[in-house]
Amino acid sequence: MNLKIISSTDRPNSNALKVSRYVQGLYAEKGADVEVISLQDFPLEEIVGGRYGKKLPAIEEFRKPVLEADGLVFVIPEYNGSFPGILKMFIDYLPFPEAFEKMPMAFIGEANGAFGGLRAVEQFQMVANYRNALQFPERVFISRVEKEFSETEGINDDFQQNLLESQVENFVKFVESVKQKEMDQLV
Repeated sequence: MNLKIISSTDRPNSNALKVSRYVQGLYAEKGADVEVISLQDFPLEEIVGGRYGKKLPAIEEFRKPVLEADGLVFVIPEYNGSFPGILKMFIDYLPFPEAFEKMPMAFIGEANGAFGGLRAVEQFQMVANYRNALQFPERVFISRVEKEFSETEGINDDFQQNLLESQVENFVKFVESVKQKEMDQLV
């Protein structure tokens, strides 16, 4: 199983990247081939000036692992009541509509506020829904992330940590079932 975790901000040393790396370990324990893709590395200089329709080799190279994935996990921080602009830019430069067509997706929100990125995740889910993604219903929201999250131990609250571990375990099963259904349709 080929999973990609999208750290959905370009902020250096972000909490989203810390959470993504921690979650990567949880998926690896379940036997998934998992890679973190940080939008901090998105080649923004390639698209400055609105280069829609032009060949953009660095963009194509950056998005290639995402297009080859069996499933995507988005770790989304909340910025100004929504998801980061770089995430929208990234999505805008993926092939439409096929990039997310029937793509299994899971969502983790994080924020220093009390709602753990709820608004950001819900707003992004509207975009994913428009793109016909298969959205996994178990979402996780890490509130007060700087206080409640450790890069080595996970979420300090046992209930929240159990939700995260449940999401990981069940998303692996979800992706496997989607892949199996696709194989059955080919036969």
